[in-house]
Amino acid sequence: MRARPARPLRALGVVSLATLVAAGCDAGSPSTLATTTGPGSATSSATSGAPTTSSTSSTASPSSSSTTTTTTTAASCGERLAAKMTPEQRAGQLLMVGLQPTGSSTRLAAQVKAQHLGGVIYLGGWSGGTASMARISARLQKGGGGSLLIAADQEGGQVQQLKGPGFSQMPSARAQSDKGTKAEEANVREWSQELAKAGVTINLAPVADTVPTSIGAANQPIGRYRRDFVPGSAKGNATYVAAFVRGSLAADVIPTVKHFPGLGRVTGNTDLTTVGTTDSTTDVGDPYLQPFEAGIEAGAPVVMVSSARYPKLDAENRAMFSSKVIDGLLRDDLGYDGVVITDDVGAAKAVQGVPVGDRATRFIAAGGDIVLTADADQAATMLKAIARKRAASATFATQVDTAAARVLDLKADSGLLTCD
Repeated sequence: MRARPARPLRALGVVSLATLVAAGCDAGSPSTLATTTGPGSATSSATSGAPTTSSTSSTASPSSSSTTTTTTTAASCGERLAAKMTPEQRAGQLLMVGLQPTGSSTRLAAQVKAQHLGGVIYLGGWSGGTASMARISARLQKGGGGSLLIAADQEGGQVQQLKGPGFSQMPSARAQSDKGTKAEEANVREWSQELAKAGVTINLAPVADTVPTSIGAANQPIGRYRRDFVPGSAKGNATYVAAFVRGSLAADVIPTVKHFPGLGRVTGNTDLTTVGTTDSTTDVGDPYLQPFEAGIEAGAPVVMVSSARYPKLDAENRAMFSSKVIDGLLRDDLGYDGVVITDDVGAAKAVQGVPVGDRATRFIAAGGDIVLTADADQAATMLKAIARKRAASATFATQVDTAAARVLDLKADSGLLTCD
């Protein structure tokens, strides 16, 4: 697998393991996740500390001997953090909920604390500027103990959720590509610094979808809004996706490559309809996967999975509920070992036929990590569903614990917390 490049921790706002534990983690051993078996228990384990070796020797004859050495890999920071958490706290890390300008950040901060939620996303268009958003972000971070993932869709053009004093007016991706990749990287770094000033830690951008010129603006989710960098060119999109990722990382804002494995060949917008949301072309080895590969190679630590259908990859499930897409194509074939997040499962029409709780459990069971819902009120239902499925399946319990560790590793890599 391709390892994510190491990133320096931020100098400020780092939450330590001790602080996280003091905030409500259980009193279990910090060195192992639950290792009991049977319904309702986790079956994975993680050992903290440096790699260790153990040797055993047996003498077959006075002149010969045999030695076997076993090496245990050291647990990651995220695994050690997850080991100190209750099952409820681990589940909470897997949810990111929406906040609209008309919503109460004070109320949501209390919900984040009570439900141990791992992330919040700003939706609906905010115009107060960086100073105003920084105050709201600080309020939310207080509820999250300082380690909250605070997200925005800050792509440019018609998809720029945060505006006002301190925020640049970002051009569309199509217009961004007119300046060249060097300018793109520099501009994204500047725009990302604005997000950082606003307390935003993760940007749900860039778009890595390639729209064929034969579809163009008839592609409702991407082409219509000029969200692709280079029409019809996966190779061209790949160069700009990589530049966007590099610029974002340079400003210590987490980039998110989306919408895997691509929304360029559909006509319907999965947020608004189920009609026209099937891509009958994309398959393993498809050239339109190049922009996603380029973003991963550039260091993108998060990939968003779409809610469209790809029958050549999985005839039964939408992408976000497909282990063939997430664990198979993305993790195994592309070698990706980072965090996987859903497109919205709260208001999107594409998933309205799936019960709210199942939207979370099916995604996690498919190998995903963060469930994004625009409707914060859905979190309670999702958490209950995760707890029920965990109680019924040791395999699912392991998947929850593994996902929580990945999310916590992301936060540690990004300087939001530390194991020191």
